[in-house]
Amino acid sequence: METKTMISFDEGLKKILEFAIPQGTERANLSHALNRTLAEDVFSDISMPPFNKSAMDGYACRKSDIKNALQVIEEIQAGSIPIKIIGENQCARIMTGAMVPEGADWVIMKEHIEEVGPNQVLCVRESLSSNICYLGEDVKAGDMVIRKGDVISPAHIAILASVGCVNPLVCNLPTVAIFSTGDELVEPGEIPGMSKIRNSNSYQLMAQAQQMGISPEYLGIVPDHEILLKEVLKSALEKYDVILISGGVSVGDFDFVPKILKQLDVNIRVHGMDVKPGKHLLFGEQGGHFVFGLPGNPVSSFVQFEVLVKPFVRAMMGKTTDDTFLYLPLEVDYIRKKNDQLFFVPVTLTANGTVVPMEYHGSAHIHAYTMAHGIMEIPQGVLTISKGDIACVRPL
Repeated sequence: METKTMISFDEGLKKILEFAIPQGTERANLSHALNRTLAEDVFSDISMPPFNKSAMDGYACRKSDIKNALQVIEEIQAGSIPIKIIGENQCARIMTGAMVPEGADWVIMKEHIEEVGPNQVLCVRESLSSNICYLGEDVKAGDMVIRKGDVISPAHIAILASVGCVNPLVCNLPTVAIFSTGDELVEPGEIPGMSKIRNSNSYQLMAQAQQMGISPEYLGIVPDHEILLKEVLKSALEKYDVILISGGVSVGDFDFVPKILKQLDVNIRVHGMDVKPGKHLLFGEQGGHFVFGLPGNPVSSFVQFEVLVKPFVRAMMGKTTDDTFLYLPLEVDYIRKKNDQLFFVPVTLTANGTVVPMEYHGSAHIHAYTMAHGIMEIPQGVLTISKGDIACVRPL
């Protein structure tokens, strides 16, 4: 009966993403805009460079005079305005980033110059480049520099600062709560007693959310007790946009999460996919509040966050572009025992651009991911991937 409820991963992802609607916008200070998603296109208010500037420490002159002895008539520091116009057989000593004076169309590198007299220099080596960064050659005033929907990276921060966009309009961040269920769990600071294990999943999920720029709230460990679990879920549904639950979503006698969500009138849209690890993943919604029930196995929760939760949360954050996948050749043959499910495998990337599957013992083997560079997808129905075949890899 369970098999009949299984859907494909692609179908599950599609159903989930249908509910990922951005949560409005706000202005964010530039110093706190990292990992936020732009809610409008950003245009430059100035040309860059804003003037012809020297790319080197050297001497600004006319190209037609570079074989002649040149009289030094001025020194120009970065940030200062040239006073004199460069005429025939004249030059100005100039610093990197300084404005090139009127009349000059060439900058000779300092290393290519010899002093041949008082304030007189000679170029002793042919120069193939003008060593000038020209007005507007990078960006012209009015050019779009960052598109709506881009996630702000450190490089974007530099661009925003350079065009004076100190309070960019960004999509609001969803509020996220995380907790784990299970009588067997104790907090990481405790020594596990007989039959107990440390709660690693919640802290893993917290870190994955933080890596996206989210500040999740940890709600602790909830025992396998229906009344307690219902109280926590009811309160969380009233307060948070997204709730991540680790454990309690499978088919065991104490897996109460699906039952309680139905009691709380949560519409369960996805529960079970033909995928490994994480086939029992659950997704439900209730009036703009969303619940992900993640399997309790560490790898299952880790992988399903990367492949399902992350795209959903990013879409809620306003991200409109697709995730980046790498398509690279396999370094070795890879054979799996069954081909009835889409299979996610940890891999490393080699220096020569190939993919190597890592030793992986199953859904509890989170250690395999500490050295992984990505997650390789092996499609349903595929049993063998041969050396040299192209693999689809999701970077981590």
